[in-house]
Amino acid sequence: MKETIDLINVNIKNLTSLWQTASEPINSYFKEPKFDYSLIEYSEWPNKLWFNQEINKNTIALAKEKLVSVSTNLTIPYWDIHNSNSFEILEQNGFDLKFEQTGMSIKVNHLFTELKTLSLKKVSSEKEANLWAKLFYKSFGYFTNPILLTKSQKNTNYYIAYDQNEAVGTGILHTTNNVSGIHSVGIIPEQRRKGYAEQIMKLLMNQSIKINSDYITLQSSDMGKGLYLKLGFEEQFTIKNYALPQRV
Repeated sequence: MKETIDLINVNIKNLTSLWQTASEPINSYFKEPKFDYSLIEYSEWPNKLWFNQEINKNTIALAKEKLVSVSTNLTIPYWDIHNSNSFEILEQNGFDLKFEQTGMSIKVNHLFTELKTLSLKKVSSEKEANLWAKLFYKSFGYFTNPILLTKSQKNTNYYIAYDQNEAVGTGILHTTNNVSGIHSVGIIPEQRRKGYAEQIMKLLMNQSIKINSDYITLQSSDMGKGLYLKLGFEEQFTIKNYALPQRV
């Protein structure tokens, strides 16, 4: 039980560290007593507000006050880890549930067979950052300011997936201590149903093993969960993502 709790905590730590790492170099990460938030203008990702403790009416009121004071919409992830129904406080205060994810992790000690034609290219130039942002938008429908990719690369690698010379998708590998978090594995619509997502995952997992990570974590949509279970990941907790209705 303790190991499960620890894995949940390191999963959340890796995720929030990614948001902080992406936004801090451009002075867009902010820390309040009850919550942290990333607010980047001209970008839809990461733009999150996350709590560092169990929520209550007071913390929600403070967060709501902050959200209505800024012009950029922020998503609030709620970690369903407290064995309570405190998420109901969000709903009672006008927040809408946008989507849910599942926190998952795996401890691996063997390399996966890689598809020879598929490769990952680390983003290392402005041109590649622009291409990554374009692929990310086509895959997920969220705009990311390309400047984030060139400013936050100390522990974060942004990858473009190529089938020979054709760009087909994206991925992020973010490391915190002995944990590798896999994020934003996306395939552009015209290249889906060809097995690329699985191959990208295997490449990223192999990279994690090569840098001696003890665990690999991710946050799955319902669509991706079957693939991650197939690769050996275990489900551990639910993330409910909320937002205030957009102001006109």
